[in-house]
Amino acid sequence: MKPTGFFIDLHKALVIPVTVAAMVMFGNFSTVMWLYLGMHGTYSILWLIKGRTYPDRRFAEQVPIWIGGLFVFLPLAGYYAAPILLAWLHPNVPGWAVTLGVSSFTFGIFLHYVADAQKYFTLQVHPGLIETGLFARTRNPNYLGEIMTYMGYAIISWNWFPFVVNFAWIFGFFVRNMIKKDRSMSRHPGFAAYKARTGLLFPRILPVRALGTDRAPTET
Repeated sequence: MKPTGFFIDLHKALVIPVTVAAMVMFGNFSTVMWLYLGMHGTYSILWLIKGRTYPDRRFAEQVPIWIGGLFVFLPLAGYYAAPILLAWLHPNVPGWAVTLGVSSFTFGIFLHYVADAQKYFTLQVHPGLIETGLFARTRNPNYLGEIMTYMGYAIISWNWFPFVVNFAWIFGFFVRNMIKKDRSMSRHPGFAAYKARTGLLFPRILPVRALGTDRAPTET
């Protein structure tokens, strides 16, 4: 038995070796390839740091090794397609796509890690409900950030397949978890008002005065 987080961390830890191996195997040491390595490699190192400073308790669930390998690590391995295809095919990535990919990655990594930190440390002081910061206009800023981060990698890879992997994860994991989280949070006082003024994923743009004073629930 291993915690679910073990298999996720293993996937992150292998990002740099897999990307470097692809670079060597296909002889691709282009600027865009090094850029990809810096982006995805940095994200993975930050993930491992996050797991030891403000961990997600959901990933503490113990599962059999074969379950974790087959249903956690293997689906996550689909994300290795982006660096492998980029190294293999040597695409001529347009400058505008590089800019768009880096921008998506930067916004994504900010939303993901800042939202997770806000959630973790706020709940240490005031368990149960959060209404400020990144959770004020969207109920899932961390999921939005993770999606934007991986969209950045897909754009940089300049290949259609990483987009397929991303959308498979969005509809197979993220959307399911967001709906499940809403159901769990519905038991909290003030949830109906919070749901009405926030987006499930994308921030709902409203005047600040419309946010009210109800405390909005975060993940449970």
